[in-house]
Amino acid sequence: MLISRGLLLSKTIKTILNNKKIVNNNLIRSSSAWSYRAGPPPHSKAVVYGSHLVGGFMWWWVLWHLWHDYEHITGEFEYPDPAEWTNAELGIPPDSYEE
Repeated sequence: MLISRGLLLSKTIKTILNNKKIVNNNLIRSSSAWSYRAGPPPHSKAVVYGSHLVGGFMWWWVLWHLWHDYEHITGEFEYPDPAEWTNAELGIPPDSYEE
């Protein structure tokens, strides 16, 4: 096992020493405009109008469902009066209970 690892290591060192090419791993990102100490370029009108349209639709959806389906927030059923609960329902043992 040591011999096989030694051979593999020697092959790796040999290829590294024989390689004279300088490797450049810098990636060129052409995804957006470059700006330094200045604001980015303004968005196109289509992007601005599209974002306003999507935002307006989102708020319409939220407010529509808050108005028509408010039970999601307030609850569908009326909350019971805690004064009407019995000791048995609350799990309280009777006064005559001895351990």
